[in-house]
Formats: sequence, structure tokens, C-alpha cells
Amino acid sequence: MRLKKWVPAHRYQHIYVILVYAIASFAWIFIMDFNKYFKQKVYNTPLQKMDTKEHLIFWGSKAMYVLFYIAIPVMRVGWHDWAIGFTLMHIFFGFTLAVVFQLAHVVEHTEFESIGLEDKVIEAEWAVHQVKGTANFSPNNKVVSWFVGGLNYQIEHHLFPRISHVHYPALSKIVEENCKKFNLPYYSFPSMGAAFASHMRIMFQLGKNEPAYQPAVPVS
Repeated sequence: MRLKKWVPAHRYQHIYVILVYAIASFAWIFIMDFNKYFKQKVYNTPLQKMDTKEHLIFWGSKAMYVLFYIAIPVMRVGWHDWAIGFTLMHIFFGFTLAVVFQLAHVVEHTEFESIGLEDKVIEAEWAVHQVKGTANFSPNNKVVSWFVGGLNYQIEHHLFPRISHVHYPALSKIVEENCKKFNLPYYSFPSMGAAFASHMRIMFQLGKNEPAYQPAVPVS
């Protein structure tokens, strides 16, 4: 997890963070993608040099986005109706995407290794690191599991990313049993509401002016 310098506005982050989540996909598509492309780095990590094919894929995908999500809808329904639908779509998408991943990581009890400008070697084994820094939520809610594509079983998703999410419920029992066997934590919130409440509490706690720095976006 990257460290971010604390500023007074962080005292209220548990309030305005909802708005930030709502505009997350706007920022992702219209700002962050281009920022990474032109700077050729993610945060302070340089990207591998892109070849011609990768440049074509980037600009081609952006052109198709403009065509399918802006040009054609505007021609069909007009600017006004398009703007309303487009805005609502992104608000729902951004909020949903942000909340799903925040509930899986930025909640009470989960642990993160803090990194600064210097390289750091994480002493824990890869699997142990994944388990300690991740949490599940709503494990017995089939509707939530369907809606988020199994990402409510985030621990299993990290440990077995190539296994279909339909197997996560069965895998979770095995993983939890082995965590107990090796004296490792297995964080799981019974409902999405409980996980969201925990997330808001941790955001409030991190926003206090006690630490010199506070965690920013988790780096998986």
C-alpha cells in the first residue's frame, strides 16, 4: 500500500469519499488511462515500452468507446437523454466497482505492507500476504455473489485467480480450515452492509490527524 501525506481534508474523507467513488470510472476512462499512457508509468513505476500493436489497441479501444458509448447513443436519443443515461451509468459503475474492491481490502483488521520511495522486500510468503490483506463479504448471499462475479470471495480470488468463481464457495471452506490450521486470520463479513460499515469506520479512523501519513489506494 502506498503512503499518502495527510492533509486536513482527510478528516472528512468518510463523507466525501462516496462522491469520489461515484466519479471513479469517469476519472479512470477520461483521465487516468491517458495519464498513464503519455507518462508511460503507473505512479512511480515505469511501464514497459509499448510496441506499435499496443499503441493501436489503446487508441482503437478509445475510438470504439467514443463510437459505441457516445456517438451512436447521441444519434439515437439526442444529447440530453444521452447525457443523463451516460452519467447515471458511470456513477453506478464507478460506485459499484470502488465499493466492491474497498470492501475486500480497506476494512478493519486487514493488514497492508506500507511502501514509500525505497524498494521493500515483504518477508511473509505470498499466500500469507494475500490472506492477511484481504477480506470476504456476504459469503452466503447468492445474489451478491452473482452480481459481483464472485469477488465477494476476495481471499479465494487472490489465491486462485484462474479458477472459476463458481467454485469459490467450496474453496472458501477449505481455505478457512487451513488458515485455522496454520494460525492465520481469515477475515469474512457476514453481509455487505457489515463490510461497508467497517470500511466507513476505517476511513474515518485513517482520516484523523494522528498519523503523519495515511494509506492510499491498495497495491495488490
